Amino acid sequence: MKNTKATVLNSKIEQHSFIADLAQLVKLKLTLMVVISSEAAYFILAGAQFNWLTVGLLFFGGLLVSGAASALNQVLEKDYDAMMDRTKNRPLVTGSIKPNIAVLLSGLMSLVGVSLLAFINPLTGLLSMISLLLYSFLYTPMKRHSTLAVAIGAIPGALPILIGSTAFSGSLTTVGLILFGMQFLWQFPHFWAIGYLSREDYDRAGFKLLPIEDGEINRNLGLHSSFYAALLVLVSLSLFYTDLNILGVAITVVLSIAYLICSFNFHLKFDRQSAMILMFSSFFYLPFFLISLILF
Repeated sequence: MKNTKATVLNSKIEQHSFIADLAQLVKLKLTLMVVISSEAAYFILAGAQFNWLTVGLLFFGGLLVSGAASALNQVLEKDYDAMMDRTKNRPLVTGSIKPNIAVLLSGLMSLVGVSLLAFINPLTGLLSMISLLLYSFLYTPMKRHSTLAVAIGAIPGALPILIGSTAFSGSLTTVGLILFGMQFLWQFPHFWAIGYLSREDYDRAGFKLLPIEDGEINRNLGLHSSFYAALLVLVSLSLFYTDLNILGVAITVVLSIAYLICSFNFHLKFDRQSAMILMFSSFFYLPFFLISLILF
């Protein structure tokens, strides 16, 4: 009897462990953020005309495609993840999930995910495939060779919001492209603040994501962050020329200006505290600007 209970308990522990490993493999928290941004863009365009079937397809399709990209990224970077503190406990590094299993899961998730999104309309499926390929096979390998990887990675990073807009319209629209541009520009200060704080980890793995001169991060990094944040303000202003509610647009512009102030503060002080402030402001910015455009 005791042996039976012990066997059941061990089985439950193993199941829980596998689920936890799978959540890490697909970067579940990040994947959910990606899906939520996509859904938000859909609701911004659809308004009261939303369709529950499309909402469901967009959610599960996006979840699978984003999860597939994350899994494939970890397969390709397994050896480098082992060198960094924040990634050294990922399931491929520890061996709790084998690379061939991860590749198989990634293939199945991408196939089903793209199919679900293509069922909405062909353009949505196509954009999801482009996002997966850019992230996995261009951004991921380039991280070890050039800072250009940041700009390349910002494209698949912003495509989910465009995918959400095409899920409603079936085509590229002005609002969808503006939202894409905003999320594209938002990523530069966001990433550089995180990069500044994680510089030692990146160095250990050999990632060339930050401009380094004489062994130090280029002092102009904060200025570059401010430049992209200023562009973000200008792009957000263009929302006034769309049919979106003026109050939601005004809140978005105010949030963009606040993000610019945090970016410029990072330029002026260029220390861990100012980088932390910028990083947390970036976490605050994205969901609140999307919520404001949905609710108002």
